[in-house]
Formats: sequence, structure tokens, C-alpha cells
Amino acid sequence: MSTRIDAKFAELKAQGRPGFVSYIMSGDPNMDTSLEILKGLPAAGADIIELGMCFTDPMADGVAIQLAAQRALKSGQTLPKTLEMVQEFRKEDRDTPLILMGYYNPIYIYGVDRFLAAAKAAGVDGLIVVDLPPEEDDELCIPANEAGMNFIRLATPTTDEARLPAVLSNTSGFVYYVSITGITGAASATQSNVEAAVARLKKFTDLPIAVGFGINTPEQIREIGTVADAAVVGSAIVRQIENNLDDDGNPKPGLVDAVLEFTKTLSQGVR
Repeated sequence: MSTRIDAKFAELKAQGRPGFVSYIMSGDPNMDTSLEILKGLPAAGADIIELGMCFTDPMADGVAIQLAAQRALKSGQTLPKTLEMVQEFRKEDRDTPLILMGYYNPIYIYGVDRFLAAAKAAGVDGLIVVDLPPEEDDELCIPANEAGMNFIRLATPTTDEARLPAVLSNTSGFVYYVSITGITGAASATQSNVEAAVARLKKFTDLPIAVGFGINTPEQIREIGTVADAAVVGSAIVRQIENNLDDDGNPKPGLVDAVLEFTKTLSQGVR
């Protein structure tokens, strides 16, 4: 099985540069604005896109992404609407890899088989489900791989060498290395810590390593890109959305342009 994610990392390798992965929450601050941002991300330099699935209890996320999930839920965002967004995106873009990221509960409620069929049909390439450990691979990971989607697992600073083989066993696409201990957007990643961690992961897997959590500037992206295959930015982009809302939580004029301009600035870190 070869996916758009595999093709993108092969292309990046041929270009001799790391990738830039951008994250937004689907439906933040509303579906139309969110879709407009989503459609603009590839031209703003995103090599791969992670699209958040909003959930009431996002335990791995910091304040910025928690608030984004709340805004999305308040605007009426649902999992079916998120899949609809992917479908709309795919009408114009057949190449950019798109990953759904979130928690298992909404997928479980929707029904795993039904979800995988709908996600595949919409044009989803991979899943990151942060609260499903390897022990539960039969729930979603293996069925997703069988449906032709990558299941991307997170490794953290506290994942020891005894645990790594289990974490990596059914992982595909890439490994997402969480560069800090804690929640998203809480601290800054440092190149030296990441370098040692990536070297350790590479002993166990040939998969590309993308590094996320705590990356906020083009300079950090450039640094991380010297040791990893890709850098992931989420909270910093989500905060740009928040900064361009009025007091009632409605988008100010120019929100989409401001967010995409900021993303373009970040993407210079890999180019």
C-alpha cells in the first residue's frame, strides 16, 4: 500500500528538504471559514495537513486547541461535517496528504467501519488518534491500515526502548515525535533534545519522523528540519485564528488571509 503521505515524503527526500505539516481544527471558528483556510494551506506552503476532529474532552491539547475545539463545537461542527470538508478540499486538491487528528470517542460513536469507509471515500490519507494505545490496535489501527489509510502513532520523550517496538508495530506513513512532555503549545522544542530522540527512533524504524508540539517560529522549524523529516505546527496557527476574532467570536475581515500569510511565513523554515 502506498499513500499520498508516502509519496509526499519520497518527493521531499528527492528535493532534499524537510516537510512542513500544518494543523487546524475543523469548524474553527465556523465551517465556511475553516474550509477556506483548509483550501489555502497548500499554496501557503503546507506539505501535509492535519485536520482536527473536535471533541469535548481533548486531553492531550493545550489551551489554544481546546478553545478551538470549543469554538468548532459551538458553531455546530460534527464528524460528518469534517468529512464533508475533506470532500470539498479534494475537489480542488488531489495531491496534498490530509490526516484527521483527534480522539477515539467520536469515531466510536459514528461506527468504525462506517467511519473508515466514509473517510476513505472523502479522501483522507491517515489518522492520528491520540488516546488509542497499541494494545487496542484491533479497534481502529489495523482496520484503517487494511482500508488503505496510514495510522500514525505518537512517540514521546517518555517512550522508552522497551515500549518503542509496540508503538511502532502497526504504525505507517510517519512517526509523530512529541518533542516536549505535556500538552500541545505548552513549551518550546529544542533542537538538541530532538536530535537525540530522532536518532534513537531511527534505530527502530525506517519511517520518516515528524516532530511536533512546541514549534512556533520559522527559525524553530529550520532547526528541527535539520534533524527530523518534518516539523508540525498546530497551536501557533490556531492562535492566529483566535487573534482574528471579534468579541463575539466571529471572524474579523481578513482572518483567512492573516492565517494563511502567517502559515506562509512558517513554511519558509523548510525552504
